[in-house]
Amino acid sequence: MAVILGIDPGSRKTGFGIIHYHSGRSEYVTSGVIRLPAVALLPERLRIIYQCVSELVELHSPGELAIEQVFMAKSAGSALKLGQARGAAIVACVARELAVAEYSARQIKQSVVGTGAADKAQVQHMVKVLLQLPAEPPEDAADALAAALCHAHTQQSMINMAGATSVRRRRMR
Repeated sequence: MAVILGIDPGSRKTGFGIIHYHSGRSEYVTSGVIRLPAVALLPERLRIIYQCVSELVELHSPGELAIEQVFMAKSAGSALKLGQARGAAIVACVARELAVAEYSARQIKQSVVGTGAADKAQVQHMVKVLLQLPAEPPEDAADALAAALCHAHTQQSMINMAGATSVRRRRMR
């Protein structure tokens, strides 16, 4: 059984979601949003992200991290802050030897909703449906859970392709 931590990084809010994935089934573990103090300077916010993600890893023992790649934000400054928030989360995970997988927002939406152009409400709804949640999670938590689901789906697809390749080779002999 794989335990996957999904992160939707941000310098103001960082979403997280953890799922168990086994034999094609995803099971919800926990999710939430790390809300960072607006009055804090960026280095303090990065420390908080690092500490909170470290605590999540210690508490839930995931083996893999799925994180959204940096996209071009409204400004270069925003993109840099987002990249630094991602870095803090990634370092917290690789320091504990988690494997890291990065996905674009489009890949995550495509995997979970079926279209890379999905909006936040569609992602929230599909995360609720796929994980059989009683209510839609907050946007940032839903995005993090969607990253974890995308990783699980991608891993399963790779396993299926590997199996299909080996079957074809046997038939050709």
